[in-house]
Amino acid sequence: MKIPPETVQKWAITISEQINAIASKYSGAVLLQKKLKDVEPIIRIEDVDGARLVLEFADEIERMLGSKMKSVKRLADTAEDADLYHEYNASLQFDYFNALLVNTMDEEGNFIGGEFPLEENEHFNKLSVNTLMSDIQVPTNVYNKDPNILNGVYMSEALNDVFISNFQKDPTLTWQYFGSSAGFFRLYPGIKWTPDSNGVVSFDCRNRNWYIQAATSPKDIVILVDVSGSMKGLKMTIAKHTINTILDTLGENDFVNVIAYTDYVRYVEPCFKGTLVQADLDNREHFKLLVEELHVKGEAKVKKAMKESFRILARANGQGSLCNQAIMLITDGAMEDFQSVFEEFNWPDKKVRVFTYLIGRDMTFSENIKWIACNNKGYYTHISTLADVQENVMEYLHVLSRPMVINHDHDIIWTEAYMDSVLFKSKAHSLLLMTSVAMPVFSKKKETISHGILLGVVGTDVPLLEVMKLAPRYKLGAHGYAFLITNNGYILAHPDLRPLYIDGKKLKPKPNYNSVDLSEAEWEDTEDSLRTAMVKGETGTLTLDGRAAVDKGKRPLFLKNEYFYTTINETPFSFGMVLTRGHGQYMFFGNVSVEEGLHDLQQPDLTIADEWTYCETDIDPHHRKLTQLQAVVRYLTGKEPDLECDEILLQQVLFDAVVTAPLEAYWTALMLTESGFISAFLGTRSGLMRVIRYAGSEKR
Repeated sequence: MKIPPETVQKWAITISEQINAIASKYSGAVLLQKKLKDVEPIIRIEDVDGARLVLEFADEIERMLGSKMKSVKRLADTAEDADLYHEYNASLQFDYFNALLVNTMDEEGNFIGGEFPLEENEHFNKLSVNTLMSDIQVPTNVYNKDPNILNGVYMSEALNDVFISNFQKDPTLTWQYFGSSAGFFRLYPGIKWTPDSNGVVSFDCRNRNWYIQAATSPKDIVILVDVSGSMKGLKMTIAKHTINTILDTLGENDFVNVIAYTDYVRYVEPCFKGTLVQADLDNREHFKLLVEELHVKGEAKVKKAMKESFRILARANGQGSLCNQAIMLITDGAMEDFQSVFEEFNWPDKKVRVFTYLIGRDMTFSENIKWIACNNKGYYTHISTLADVQENVMEYLHVLSRPMVINHDHDIIWTEAYMDSVLFKSKAHSLLLMTSVAMPVFSKKKETISHGILLGVVGTDVPLLEVMKLAPRYKLGAHGYAFLITNNGYILAHPDLRPLYIDGKKLKPKPNYNSVDLSEAEWEDTEDSLRTAMVKGETGTLTLDGRAAVDKGKRPLFLKNEYFYTTINETPFSFGMVLTRGHGQYMFFGNVSVEEGLHDLQQPDLTIADEWTYCETDIDPHHRKLTQLQAVVRYLTGKEPDLECDEILLQQVLFDAVVTAPLEAYWTALMLTESGFISAFLGTRSGLMRVIRYAGSEKR
């Protein structure tokens, strides 16, 4: 049987009309339109000035991040002063709170690491913490009673008072910390540290991105690895692990290449021949895969490889990181005369440092390898086992930090977005994106200042969710949003950044979640005009055709978007926001009395967006357990006059509560007379939501 197209068209029109009629009747849309028409005389409509608004938001973010930087600066100053007046004592005996051992008892009921009071704290993700004291975490591979550790811990006790005063000055601060170059990690507030599943503590603060970035300037690195026949077996395994560990110390501000050599030079990635590439996550992981495929054969001739490395770095001068340059030589020995190479390419200025890693137990060529490093402002290390790799590789960072120390360059650094599963037991909290601000701590002692000694790095974490709350959604109109990127064009915060994926029943971070380029989210920016301007730190506007995904990404809305962007001063970040043409260009304000609004705000069918900030509940500890609705009601009734609330947003939510109040009676009347419908709901631009579930429907 063939059905005529006209008949199908009629069916479609009939179904469409019926759906529209049902939606109109049960949603109460007609009633709401009538109610809004009635209150039109008290409504004021204003144009949204995007150019002004983007600067206002950027100023707010700058102030917030600026207060974090001041806190970190106070920590750095205190640590340096404490070291200046501390005399090293090789026989120092000192008991400190070891985060792994606190509140742990032996068989006789005695505390092994001391009694350390802990209390659950809303501000610190409901973890049990001690806000009156910091404690110390030491990785398993570092001896916790070593004189260097004891002296460092004793000296850094001075930070306790500053941690507390910083938190009192700025109650929005989260974790504050000092990572020592000796290996210990002082964390405030103090916590009970949980070992890894295998019972060890592998966390080493010196491997963290914030430590590495603060400890060194951006760098150009060429890694040279000997793949001659003598490197077979365990030696090659150690060499590969050494390369991977060096790669892990690099970040998106660094540039790198990896060369394997025997009697000829071979780039592990031929596409990168003669150049350096940005050491972002994708490139680092690519190098690791290629290094894993290396095989040994032939005889080693380091001279050719050295010449090629110097040529790459000479070409990169002015194009790479514009800062440190270094060659990492990984070999089990070098027999030839290589002095002429350094005379031609590196002496007398020695602009390129050469770090050497002697692999294996054989020390026959150790003097040669040591000579290379010592005559090129580098560092020599001997790696005989896999366990030696981590500690020995980290030494190069302290050497690269020496010019900063001697010049006393206290550069504050900000990291890219990352998730930290170390501090958070709760999976939900470990998947929150954050950035860290950190600063190096130098020795100011006169007798060692010329040696350039890095004492460690201080820092604090900043949840990106809190930063983006300073650009509230209600000010951005329908389909408007805000976003934040780094100086490398990577996204810190964006509504289309989806950093997680579902693996079975678990949420996990995607491998490259923190190196997603702006062009991957704003793909309408085909000419990269927006990205280029923001990376350069410019202020401006741009109009692009856009699409907003609705219904869980199943349907697109075609929009005309206005982009506004500017830089966040004193940081490597740029801020952008989007307003859509049409509804997104306007805001309307209605005026109702507090009494009338409060009455309607407390109806059982009404909620407000708890993730929005109507009132700041995170400053005063007494307010932290309040929901946003509770905080709003307590503020408006005068029970909590000290709460800091957004007066414009409160006025809007009160207006919405009053205007939408008749819907409750309308829906209730329908519920008594009609059947077959699950729920009716309404959401407004002020974050207010009304929901009614019809009789017999299951709670969803």
